Order: sequence, then C-alpha cells, then structure tokens
Amino acid sequence: MYFYTLFFETNNSFFYRSKTNLKFMSINIQDKILALRKELNKHNYNYYVLDNATISDFDFDIKLKELEKLEQENPIFFDPNSPTQRVGGTVTKSFNTVFHKNRMYSLDNSYSKEDLLDWEKRIQKILGTTVLEYTCELKYDGASINLTYENGQFVKAVTRGDGFQGDEVTANIRTIKSIPLTPNSDFVSNFEMRGEIILPIKGFNKMNQDRLASGEEAYKNPRNTASGSLKLQDSAEVAKRPLDCLLYQVVTSERKYKTHFESLENARKVGFKVPKTITLAKSIDEVLRFVNEWDTKRHDLPYETDGVVIKVNSLQHQEELGYTSKAPRWAIAYKFKAEQVSTILNEISYQVGRTGAITPVANLEPVELAGTIVKRASLHNADQIQKLEIRLGDTVFVEKGGEIIPKIIGVDFSKRPQNAKETIYISNCPECGTKLTRKEGDAKHYCGNEFGCKPQIAGRIQHFISRKAMDIDGLGGETVELLRKEGLIQNYADLYDLTVQKVLPLERIAEKSAKNMIDGINKSKQIPFEKVLFALGIRFVGETVAKKLAKHFKTIDHLISADFETLVSVDEIGDRIAQSIIDFLSNSASLTLVNRLKKVGVQMSISEESIKNQTDKLKGQVIVVSGVFYQISRNELKKLIEDNGGKVSASISKKTSFILAGDNMGPSKLAKAKSLEIQIISEQDFLDKLS
Repeated sequence: MYFYTLFFETNNSFFYRSKTNLKFMSINIQDKILALRKELNKHNYNYYVLDNATISDFDFDIKLKELEKLEQENPIFFDPNSPTQRVGGTVTKSFNTVFHKNRMYSLDNSYSKEDLLDWEKRIQKILGTTVLEYTCELKYDGASINLTYENGQFVKAVTRGDGFQGDEVTANIRTIKSIPLTPNSDFVSNFEMRGEIILPIKGFNKMNQDRLASGEEAYKNPRNTASGSLKLQDSAEVAKRPLDCLLYQVVTSERKYKTHFESLENARKVGFKVPKTITLAKSIDEVLRFVNEWDTKRHDLPYETDGVVIKVNSLQHQEELGYTSKAPRWAIAYKFKAEQVSTILNEISYQVGRTGAITPVANLEPVELAGTIVKRASLHNADQIQKLEIRLGDTVFVEKGGEIIPKIIGVDFSKRPQNAKETIYISNCPECGTKLTRKEGDAKHYCGNEFGCKPQIAGRIQHFISRKAMDIDGLGGETVELLRKEGLIQNYADLYDLTVQKVLPLERIAEKSAKNMIDGINKSKQIPFEKVLFALGIRFVGETVAKKLAKHFKTIDHLISADFETLVSVDEIGDRIAQSIIDFLSNSASLTLVNRLKKVGVQMSISEESIKNQTDKLKGQVIVVSGVFYQISRNELKKLIEDNGGKVSASISKKTSFILAGDNMGPSKLAKAKSLEIQIISEQDFLDKLS
C-alpha cells in the first residue's frame, strides 16, 4: 500500500493508465457476463422450449458455475433475470395480492356443434360480416398465470385469482426455465403474456415415485400439484419441480400485429413456449375437425388438456366484440366429453346458501374421477331429482361438468334395489325448520328465515368480506364462524363493532392477526359504493347489476326510495331483480343493517370524484363503437359514453342513435348503418361533442 501511494505521488500518469486499465477490465468482465447469460438463455430455450439440446448437461453446469462466480465477484452487474437466478432461494412468507392491469376473464363453454354455430351467429351479427377466421388452441389443464414484461424484461408474475386480482408469485415463476426472462428484442416492448403453468405427466409420475419411495402420500393430479407449486414459500423447492409454461395470449396496447395468430407466432420466435398445435380455421366445420382430431390425439400429449379454445383471429374484431361481464365474446371453449364413472348413491343431504336457496347434494360411495376422489355431487334442485327419478341405493353415472364440478347425469335402472323408495323433496329447512317456499318460475326452494338461519347468517357475512365485495384482509370463513359462535357477530354490520381487545381472547387469534383483522375491516370503509351494494347480498344483484344501480341512483337513499316502475326503467333491471331489491330494502332488519353501515362510514354513495366526471349529455342514446382508434383506447371511449349517460351497444339496430367509427370499420356494418340511415361520427367529432 505504501509503495503504491509513493508511486502515485511520483507518477500520476501511471495511475491514470491503471485506472483506465481497471475500467477496461470492468468492461471486459461485464461483456463476459452478458455473453454467458445470452449463451445460457439460448441453451435453456433449445432444451426447454424446442426440446433440442445443443450442449451436454455437464458443459451447461460448468458455464453456469462460471457465471455464478463472476456475478458473486462483481455484484455491481447483478440482474434478477440472470440464468443463475432460476435455481430459486427466495423465501416468500406471504404472497401480495395484486390487481391485474387487464382483467383475466373466464371463458364461456360449449359442448356441441350447435353451441358453436349459435356463438358464430352472435358474433357475425355484432361484426356485420360472415367472413371470419378463427384460431384453434388446445385448452391446457393447469394454473393460469399473467407475466408482465417492461422494456423487454420480465418484471412480475401474478396468478389469475378471481380475474380482477391474484397473488404475486414472481420469485417462483423465475425458476421455470421455459419462461424467457429477457426475450429477444424483436417483439413489442411492454406487454403481458397469458399462459398456463402445467406439470407434464412424465414429471408428475416421477415426483410421485419419489414421494412413495420416501414414504409420503402421492399427489392426486398434475393440475392441482402445478397450482399448489406456485404458492410454495421456498422458490428453491419450486425449482426442483418440472413445471412448464404454455403460452396462449399477448396483451399489449402496441399495434404491431393484426391477428392473434401472428402475435403468437412472433412470440414463439422470440423465445416463448407457444405450442405448435395452434391452427387457423376458416369455418366452424374446420374447427370441429380440429376438435375431433385432438379428442383422440390428446391422450398422446405429454400434458393434460380438456378441450379446445376457439378465438376470432382478427385483433380488431376482438376489440369490437369486447366482453360480457364474465367472458370475452370473441372466444369460446369447446369441452371434450367428460370422463364418466358409476357409483352408489348413499344419501341425499340439503345445503342452505346465503340467500336461503336450498341445494340437494348426493352423498356417494367414493369413486375416482379425472384424478380426484369424488364423494359428493350436486343435484341442483327438486326438478332435477324428479327428472333423474333418483332414489337412495341407486347406481348413478357421475361426470365432471367441464371436468371440474361433479354432477350426476343418469341412473342405471337395471341395478335399482327392489325396496328403493321414491325421493320426496324436503318441505322444511334442514337447519332451522322453517317452512320452505318456492315461487312460480323459480327452480329453487328457499328458507325465508334470513336473520335466524345460521348458514344464511354465516354465508352473508362471508359474501360481504369476499374479494369481489368488501375485500376484507385478515378474515376468512373459519374466523367468521369462530366470531359467530363466540357471539361477537350475528351480521356483517357487527364486524365494525369489533376491536383488537374483543378478538384477542379467541382461540388461535394472536395479537398480529387481531390487528390485521381490525385494520382490514377499517380499510373496507373506503370500498366504492357499487361494491358495497354487491356486498349487501341482495338476491339477483350481482357485480354488473350493482354497478348499474350505483351509477343510476348514486346513493343508497335514492335506491331505497325507488319504486318498482323506477327500478325496471333502469337498463337491464327486470321485474325479478326490481322486486328482490324492494323486498330487501323494505325489510326493517335489512334497513337497520344498511343504516348501521352508513353510520360507521361505509361508502353509501358514489364518490364526488366519480360524479364530477359524469353528465347527461348522452342520456337515452344507444351508441355502437366500431373500428380502430388512435387518440384514446376503445375502452376509454366506452367509459366516456357511459359516464355521460349513454349506453354502449355491440350491434347496429333501429335503436342505435349513432355510430362512433374509427379506421377500418367493417363494410357490412357500414352498409347496415347506411340502410338504416344511422349517423356515423368520427373519434374527433365525438370528443368535440362531449367538450
């Protein structure tokens, strides 16, 4: 050190040259690290995506260790997307809940050619054309995932959850080697990739062999095991599992590609594992040929699949078709015929739902079906029992509806016991003994003891705290039941009377849990009015209806004072919904709960910020949005229409007030608009109209 200092004082030029050499050395190290990362990423792609290894495992490990050493010695060049980070090691004690930037919708299902033809007719009517192209993709049986990339770099992975929000599992997803962390640059810059995390059958069988050899219980099926793997706390354990990711959708605002097929083809080119089974189809007959082919060939695939997803190929058409409250109009799932087994019906029990609806449940002799043991199946209602002519002791045929929910589809009458008695539907509530009622035209029987029937009390509270409603953290079904049994709550308004001191003495409630619970309850006071309205649990008032009611009436007081005629005048509010709202809000017990919620500060009106952006400029007008827009997005245009009192319609009719047209409006739509003499205005004209 002394020598260097002395030399520094006598020869500054040498120091500067040394500094330059150090800089060059640093650059050389960085280049070496970047080159190794690029090479290893390429080898990972060849092996895990193309199934075509170009290097031995030994040589790959040598290069990986070389990179690890360089990164450890030069932490300034750390990169979370380096191949060295795929081995895991991050421990996540709790997974953050994250809202999806773009909602992850579910899919409508079809089971026949007729279903597909009906779907095609609906979309042809909306688009005004019969010339359509489709993509056919296998429906992978795994756990849905949303991958976010910014500036070409992987930054976040979130599970589907309820479609609106899911759990962030970024650390675990990094360990899956078929997912590119730094895809090639020749693609869109900022985007989301939707896909399915799967566990290939071969890897699943190997995992079970290892578990059985070590005396552990085998996993039930690949789908549930893949889903459970994403929530393991130690990412190093996730890295040990042979998980894979099959990708099926690019979500981006960049207009680089015109079709869904083109976007996936290019995603594959830059490193994403997009299955090559995806096929273009010019007609429903071609779609059915694809379905029939893979209904047989699917059993030879290395992973499980339960159907085919059919999508409109044009991205512009997808935008025009948009979404219902639950699913995209431009896609539908065709489900393969479900696996079917037979077993014995031992007993019929009856469940009481939060609205008082009674659901009969078949208790079965346990039987394996599609990888799981089935013991129970829904019988839906009295009509279904009568239709099946089902009796205790019958041999029944069971299948999984959509291969998820078990259902009884028939009875083997040849095996019916001679002494089997006709099934008589219950007349009183199995929980509280109240006489059941059934209104004309309603398939369900109901228990009317809303505030005295325990399952209804618990069910309404659990609905109230759920994610789509008040989204109260720190509370779950078991905790609700514990609070109810201890006499601390009898309804959802009682939640706001809880304190840390009141819940601390309860079994399994630690101080931190108690504090989180009370914090979650207090935070729920900021949940917007439309979600509060949904949370109240009014029969037939789902999320979409709650939003329409909140937007129209703006406050709970206005809704309470609305009569039947006023309610049915609101768009999409029919007689049944209107009567249900009146029944609920005229009930003294319900009004007491509403007033208590209002008193503690729960939002019972639309926020001032929301109201100030709303006008009646388009009140009573029905507007069709068609074409490609550049100033603001299609969704923003639709929101502007609704915020100004208008209604967005998917198809042109005599009721259409005007068409908001962008570029490339379909010729069939244009012709129909002219034949009906409907005004067509541009994006700029529309914005001027509002301003």
